[in-house]
Amino acid sequence: MTSKNTPQIRNRRTKWAVPVALIVLSLIPVIAGAARLTELTGGANVTPQNARFFASPIPVVTHIVTVTVYSLLGAFQFAPTLRRVSPPRRGRQSWHQMAGRILVPAGLLAGLSGLWMSMFYALPEGDGEALLVLRLIFGSAMVASIIMGLFAIRRRDYATHGAWMTRAYAIALGAGTQAFVFLSWILVAGPTDEATRAVLMGASWVINLTVAEYFIQRRRRSTGRFHEEPRVTRRRREFSST
Repeated sequence: MTSKNTPQIRNRRTKWAVPVALIVLSLIPVIAGAARLTELTGGANVTPQNARFFASPIPVVTHIVTVTVYSLLGAFQFAPTLRRVSPPRRGRQSWHQMAGRILVPAGLLAGLSGLWMSMFYALPEGDGEALLVLRLIFGSAMVASIIMGLFAIRRRDYATHGAWMTRAYAIALGAGTQAFVFLSWILVAGPTDEATRAVLMGASWVINLTVAEYFIQRRRRSTGRFHEEPRVTRRRREFSST
């Protein structure tokens, strides 16, 4: 009996491996955001590093809350058992759809608040104009990806919808990847300067998007084979009937 259940248990663990890994990666920015919220609400001393947040707390609080919701809840959208787009029964929504109604506004607010902070907060020490440009590019790309995903789902183009939402989520998790990239660099080469910081930050976003694109294309190839076979069979049947 145990031997029969073993493959099922392994299959279940494999299906949840990606969401669990994404949650672990999300914990880095989530913990950092929680520490920032504690600092803002706990009456911490104002320093040159946090003065911009105390002067205008609404954008950073909005960003922290929405990124936390988006990154943690969004990880479950990659669980195969929860990723059914069509309703299980007529008149009812799937878990994926209900979560999406929370994730879309959360993702848009996270991206837009990040863009606002990049444009209107004073640049912290160690950041330069190159990093500012990168934040504007990838923040805009995240917002655009969510909007493109919305347009796709309105057309019932589920594959395109999933691809754009995957790209947006990959950009949102850039902070988690950046922590690992920076830690690796510091351990090997030591502290970073302004130019190196910009390169490492940009590389982290590129890494996430590259991984996302790999899975998007792999899923597209697998679903393409699944949908093409009936179409080919149907065409052959129509040809033979004529």
